[in-house]
Amino acid sequence: MPTDLIAGILTGLLVAATPLLLAALGELVVEKAGVLNLGVEGMMVIGAYAGFAAKVGTGSYLLAFLAAISGGMAMGLLFGVLTQVLMSNQVASGLALTLFGLGLSALFGAGSTGLTAGAFPRLDALGVPGRFAAGIDVIILLAVVLVVAAQFFLERTRGGLVLRAVGENHDAAHAIGYPVVAVRMAALAFGGGMAGLGGAYLSLVQTPFWVERMTAGRGWIALALVVFAAWRPLRILGGALLFGGITILQLHAQGFGLKIDAQVLSMLPYLATIAVLVVMSRQSNGGARRLRAPQSLGKIFNTTG
Repeated sequence: MPTDLIAGILTGLLVAATPLLLAALGELVVEKAGVLNLGVEGMMVIGAYAGFAAKVGTGSYLLAFLAAISGGMAMGLLFGVLTQVLMSNQVASGLALTLFGLGLSALFGAGSTGLTAGAFPRLDALGVPGRFAAGIDVIILLAVVLVVAAQFFLERTRGGLVLRAVGENHDAAHAIGYPVVAVRMAALAFGGGMAGLGGAYLSLVQTPFWVERMTAGRGWIALALVVFAAWRPLRILGGALLFGGITILQLHAQGFGLKIDAQVLSMLPYLATIAVLVVMSRQSNGGARRLRAPQSLGKIFNTTG
């Protein structure tokens, strides 16, 4: 196999995996705090539009990514107000957040269809030598650093211990003085910012133009990745690469001589997502405990209860 083709496949794999990795890492921290947020898709699409609009309006990638992170954080905090302050059902609120994000981005993005954000600079443009530098960007490197940082934070710091304590037993955490709601709101802000960054990677780097619903279910794949990784940050990286590989298979199948309908190849990432969720859901009678799911995941915290 030609070296250029190998380099193209590997860099394509990393590009496809990066938005999944960012969104899934944010959701992992949220779930470690005991909150189940099904609104990742909505947060990603808001981040995708906010980042694209900021880039077209200002010409600055830095402002674009900051706008995307801010948009995702706003969505995360909105979800936090609904579920942690007003104590709404987390599943219903997450689904509503997704629908809200898809609708809001479609409304404001109607006039952006057909515009382009331009080509995002790769490492070779920054003077980095090597065959792979032409396909790698700084956001990919940042995503890997964030995975390592999240692992260190959760396992080696007091803040990570407090967050995990809140996720395991919020009543006990509250009894010893930990601010459960504040911890969860902070986790939701981080998760929303990461989802927004993942969405912006789609609209600014992977496909630098705006298309309605361009996240195309990646938020749901990110949710499945958290379960697939058994709530462990380093495993998120491997899972993202696996799902990213399935995603780019449809781009290289014809080059390998695989005679498979394009529609079937397009379905593969979502079929894999369903398969992962089915396998994990069959872990009955304590299966979630064996997978190290936080014990307070999805439960409403009520200080008066």
